[in-house]
Amino acid sequence: MKIMKGEVVLNIPAEKAWEMYRNNEIISKINPEMLSGAEYIHGDGGPGTLRLFKLGPAVCNYVKESMEKIEKVEKGRSVTYEVIGGELKEMYDPYRVTFSFIPVQGEENKKCRAEWTAEFEAVAPATPPPEKARDAALGFLKSFDNFQLSY
Repeated sequence: MKIMKGEVVLNIPAEKAWEMYRNNEIISKINPEMLSGAEYIHGDGGPGTLRLFKLGPAVCNYVKESMEKIEKVEKGRSVTYEVIGGELKEMYDPYRVTFSFIPVQGEENKKCRAEWTAEFEAVAPATPPPEKARDAALGFLKSFDNFQLSY
């Protein structure tokens, strides 16, 4: 299994970033150009929950939607899910992602590190690593900073 990672520093506390990521109504408003909607299809956000992400115009030429099954939740810290439907599933199998929000030491009430980690296997040898997915995810996470001012 291959691994790809990325992270951005956000100027908001980890707890706030976690709430924004887990709330479908809020996450759908953060950057509609990148993520136009999110909904829990089945379950309440815990392990086994199915969550559908509908991607916006900025990334829909790469991925239009992604159906994800939540595998593990560390409350207030991280969520791991496996993509079970959508274009990413056609390119990578498995494709498992963990989003983590970690307080920055000494600035716990002001900043956090938002980490994105993917574990994947390409379906075809010619399929490139999911760099577009990483860049889109990190760009989206960075937009939490701008949105939180109005939240």
